[in-house]
Amino acid sequence: MSLSFNYIDYIILGLYALALFCIGFRSGKKAKNQEDIFLGGRTLKWWQIGFSMFSANAGPMMLIGFAGVGFSHGIVGSNFELLAWIFLMLLGMVFLPYYLKAKISTIPQFLLIRFGKRSYNFLVIYSLISILVVWLGSALYAGGLLISGIFGCSLFMALIIIALIATSFTAIGGLKAVVRTGVFQSIIIIVSSIILTFLGFQKIGGIDMLVSQTPDSYWKLFLPASNREYSWIAIVLGYPVVAIYYWCADQTIVQKVLAADNLKEGQYGALFVGVLKIIMPLIFILPGIMCYVLFRDTAQADNAYITMIKELMPHGLLGLSIAALIASLIDTVSSSLNSFCTVFTLDVISQVKVLNQKQQIKMGKWITIIAAIVGVGIAMVFSYSGKNFFELSQGLVSILAPPLSVVFLAGIMWKRVNSISVEIVLYGGGLVCLILGACHVLNYPYKGYWPHFLLLSFYLFVALIVVIIAVTLVSKSATNPIIPSLLESKNKPVEETYNSKPIWLVWLGLASVMVLIYLLFN
Repeated sequence: MSLSFNYIDYIILGLYALALFCIGFRSGKKAKNQEDIFLGGRTLKWWQIGFSMFSANAGPMMLIGFAGVGFSHGIVGSNFELLAWIFLMLLGMVFLPYYLKAKISTIPQFLLIRFGKRSYNFLVIYSLISILVVWLGSALYAGGLLISGIFGCSLFMALIIIALIATSFTAIGGLKAVVRTGVFQSIIIIVSSIILTFLGFQKIGGIDMLVSQTPDSYWKLFLPASNREYSWIAIVLGYPVVAIYYWCADQTIVQKVLAADNLKEGQYGALFVGVLKIIMPLIFILPGIMCYVLFRDTAQADNAYITMIKELMPHGLLGLSIAALIASLIDTVSSSLNSFCTVFTLDVISQVKVLNQKQQIKMGKWITIIAAIVGVGIAMVFSYSGKNFFELSQGLVSILAPPLSVVFLAGIMWKRVNSISVEIVLYGGGLVCLILGACHVLNYPYKGYWPHFLLLSFYLFVALIVVIIAVTLVSKSATNPIIPSLLESKNKPVEETYNSKPIWLVWLGLASVMVLIYLLFN
């Protein structure tokens, strides 16, 4: 679907690009050492963390995919946002203190301390695959289709342009460039999406008119068990498996809180993202439902967001909306590149050769460029899968998640769990998940053979829990782990102390709001 721009739109797009590069390269001039490149000097404040996590999460899949779910199914897709606060709370209040106590720079380093070198090496490889496939490849693919559709260029050319833009300031500026551009891009995404939602209401005539022209099922957060695509059983059972991995053990997300100035800033950053989750269905899924009401005869699920922009946004705001889409794309790609660079440089290269600080920074820049090239290749492979944005990205995360969700939960909650059981789950379960993931993406042996990706994730999770418990009970227990388990620890897991009662009260308030939302829409 091509869009017609005038000079105002091109000016807006040009100003966006100029601001993006200025912010990114300005950060690059200040990146002096390893922590600047990989962890932003560990100086990030809560609002920087929150906006950066939001913009990395609010990629093309969310803007395009969630609008598509809204168009075809209504608000059921909101579960992927509204339920996230539970796992963000786990990240901030349970996982983060343990990560900070260990003084890790990457998630694999946590397993090194807890379970040893073999578990660490597995997660290094698994994290790199996850970043390349789940984050970088799917973001480039979705964004490539978007850019090629808007500007009329080939998919390959669109992928090259995106990779060049994201790689340029990420390689030079590191995480601080990613975070600062993320704050800037989050504001653009939120503002443009709010404007689009407002114009949609204006066109339809208000919320009552919107509700009256849609099926009743469009306003239910939980659909019947008989629903093949988004049954409440699949969501309740499968989403937690994905969310534990995504929010608490994925390098691209967790790297933002690891770069916090202190524990308090990291916890409030996670809380800030949880609060932002309240508005996401309103500005990402509601436009899809509006498109169903206004343009159901001419639009399709995958182009619902673009259709709304094309039909409702006046020139100037049209340029802003496209800038928001490009912003979400660039930030997801740049976050993925920085995470891949961090893990590869600190966890792979360091095992082969000892590098000084200057060499690590130089190596990180080259790894960023190589990762971008590989990501373009993966995106081209995805173009043959035949799956839509949402199904592809969420399906990949869901199938890769179970081994890590099981191991990380066991690692912080059960003292006895040992390296043998963990390695069996990681290597055996990881291999099974990779094979099933490839079959799922490529529709092998045929389309419709596999259960819903959330249910498949849950089945794998349960099987691996049984394995890790059984192997642990019949083998020797772990000996004096450096990091105590959650259940045995009576003291604070980090030396830093502060009054955490206010943040717990805010979490309680957020929980109350979420419960009210679920009561209202069920």
